[in-house]
Amino acid sequence: MKLRVLITGGAGFIGTNVSRKLIAAGHEITILDNFHPQIHGENTSLPEDLSSAVRLVKGSVEDRELLYKCLRNQDAVVHLAAETGTGQSMYHIARYTSANIMGTAHLCDFIVNEEHQLKSVVVASSRSIYGEGKYICPNHGVVYPHARTNASAARQFDVYCPESDECKLQLAPTDENSKILPSSFYGITKQVQEQMVIMATRLKNISSYALRYQNVFGPGQSLKNPYTGILSIFTRLALQHQSINIFEDGLESRDFVFIDDVANATVAAVTKGANGQHIVNVGSGVPTSVMEVAQEIKSFLSSNSEIFISGDFREGDIRHNYADLGKLKEVLGYTPSWSFKEGLHEFLKWALAQNDIPATMADYQQSLLELKERGLLNKN
Repeated sequence: MKLRVLITGGAGFIGTNVSRKLIAAGHEITILDNFHPQIHGENTSLPEDLSSAVRLVKGSVEDRELLYKCLRNQDAVVHLAAETGTGQSMYHIARYTSANIMGTAHLCDFIVNEEHQLKSVVVASSRSIYGEGKYICPNHGVVYPHARTNASAARQFDVYCPESDECKLQLAPTDENSKILPSSFYGITKQVQEQMVIMATRLKNISSYALRYQNVFGPGQSLKNPYTGILSIFTRLALQHQSINIFEDGLESRDFVFIDDVANATVAAVTKGANGQHIVNVGSGVPTSVMEVAQEIKSFLSSNSEIFISGDFREGDIRHNYADLGKLKEVLGYTPSWSFKEGLHEFLKWALAQNDIPATMADYQQSLLELKERGLLNKN
């Protein structure tokens, strides 16, 4: 059945990929996006292949009247619009709260109070709501460590059992029933977003999915945003043969999930048509260390960059986290197909073909300075 789908933040990395897949399946797409300069630079247009295939509305989800106009006559919504990134959220608190929570509040107001024909809502949540996530303690079983603070001062980067500092923990895949312990304001806003959508859709008996994306990467992600995305930052450094500064000890890890897998899972949520409210991890289910990331980028690009382990620590960063994907397969019938290395090579080949990558790292250095001035980056 042909669906009319509104994608908020649809001109972004995930949104454009989801749009292409929905269009290919015969659905009608409207994109609402404010083309934030931090992400899009001076570009205020959709990619050529999408510009004639979708209805584009330029504006913000914080504009209630405009959002309502876009929502009318839609069958489904993919709510991606948000300020993203952990580091910047730690000091631009009001900005993140306004964009992420108030924009979602307008959406929920519409769902609850307006006449509409919405059948499904998909909201982009994040692995950041878990904080450090799930671990196994030999003495206390399943535990959820507290957020780290000033870890670099004593070079104690690993997390410890909340019951006893003496216990050595084993990392476990984090499932959707794990404790929610965000360690950043960004994580808090994503937690609130998903809970608001779940409640609003439950009240109106509408199907909804909160997709807890892990670290999404791939061709099309912003190479201009210095505040988020270590793959983009490391790639820019490697292309300029500059030193790649790795925080902590390089062993910290993330679940990197390729954009094609994320887009396919999101489309499955839009078109599934299942009743009820569902919270689902979307990741690769495999942890990859930051050191592995830097080494693979340097090798693929034949870069002369030095990989420098600085021991620096950024407030709000987690040590490890990777997703349990049992529910992704059970609820959406989807299993990721891209390995990290395969996806990274696709991303790097795409990056090499771009001609608008910033020529210096001044913006990245400025982002680090902002953190340091606020006491959020602990230099070792």
